Amino acid sequence: MEQILQVSYALDTFYFLMSGALVMWMAAGFAMLEAGMVRTKNTTEILAKNVGLFAIACIMYMLVGYNIMYPGEAVSAYFPGISFLIGGDNAVADVIAGGDDAPYYSGMSDFFFQVVFVATAMSVVSGAVAERMKLMSFFAFAIVFTAFIYPMQGFWKWGGGFLDGLGFLDFAGSGVVHMAGAAAALAGVLLLGARKGKYTAEGESRAIPGANLPLATLGTFILWLGWFGFNGGSELKISNVEEANAVAMIFVNTLMAAAGGVIGALLMSKIKFGKADLTMMLNGALAGLVAITAEPLTPSALEATLIGLVGGIIVVLAILVVDKKFKIDDPVGAISVHGVVGIFGLLAVTFTNPDATIVAQLTGIAVIFAWVFVTSLIVWAIIKAVMGIRISEEDEYIGADQSECGMEAYPEFTK
Repeated sequence: MEQILQVSYALDTFYFLMSGALVMWMAAGFAMLEAGMVRTKNTTEILAKNVGLFAIACIMYMLVGYNIMYPGEAVSAYFPGISFLIGGDNAVADVIAGGDDAPYYSGMSDFFFQVVFVATAMSVVSGAVAERMKLMSFFAFAIVFTAFIYPMQGFWKWGGGFLDGLGFLDFAGSGVVHMAGAAAALAGVLLLGARKGKYTAEGESRAIPGANLPLATLGTFILWLGWFGFNGGSELKISNVEEANAVAMIFVNTLMAAAGGVIGALLMSKIKFGKADLTMMLNGALAGLVAITAEPLTPSALEATLIGLVGGIIVVLAILVVDKKFKIDDPVGAISVHGVVGIFGLLAVTFTNPDATIVAQLTGIAVIFAWVFVTSLIVWAIIKAVMGIRISEEDEYIGADQSECGMEAYPEFTK
């Protein structure tokens, strides 16, 4: 029996680590997607953002964020308390003791899996503020977001806080990760303003095409692949028949929701523009993935496809409304994909999970959005007052690659 428990522990730990590695691979997806959706003169800077934010997320979550999100003993259901650095791992005696309280995977594997989620949320912000934000101001915000803002609302749901007690359901993070990232992005964009030339004097929106759609497509497929770790790893276990079947179902539903999202965005873009808009199809795939993330286990494969399909339709309409009606300049559509569709995904849980209630879901949406948006707005405002958040008009014209990084991604084309 002791050997079985140890083998089970090792298997679940290995699965957790490999799932985390897949989620880390999503960082490459975000980097490629965003690099493809900006102009050539801003490519190096957006890549620097994605590399830097990942490193900052790892360090800040190790220093303080993980302990806020998963405290050993919380002060209350609303405030977890503050402690620093991650501790040791499980002893063999604890594992082979068995019972409900026995750990079934390594504590370090849990940190590894959780830290890549933090980086994912921060990656949502980088695309929305692309092409006009100061690099170091972005990194300053990343420090606060990954150390405190994200972990607090994560504790309220996944760390045993009051949202979990209310019955709010968010399996892998449509709200905790994606909507949170979008709320922080929205706060930053509102203070930052639109790119020069994005809107005419009459208020008409001008399209600013990305420089590399093959790269953006590659990034989308990388994200699609990484999402199997994102959702599948959130089952936490795979070492028995029931859990293995659950993981397989989550993989299938994740796949089908993304496929449905592509088709939904394709149909809606054909209706709206008369053409098959590739950028909308890419965002449709991501919208389907965001929508199913709140509950990838209880739907059937057909239901998951339909949830993704609706998410794909919603994202096209949301991008148009955010851009043309509200005049919010989001170069990659991150606020619509992760925010608007994240909200839809949380509400869609009530369609397939009998334990979900509309009141609990709406409460979770309101609390997470309000917390992240308000705190982010305050932090962005402080950074703006202290060091500024926007590059100069001249630097924006030349490109953030030169002003922020001193190098260009495609020098042979821009010299």
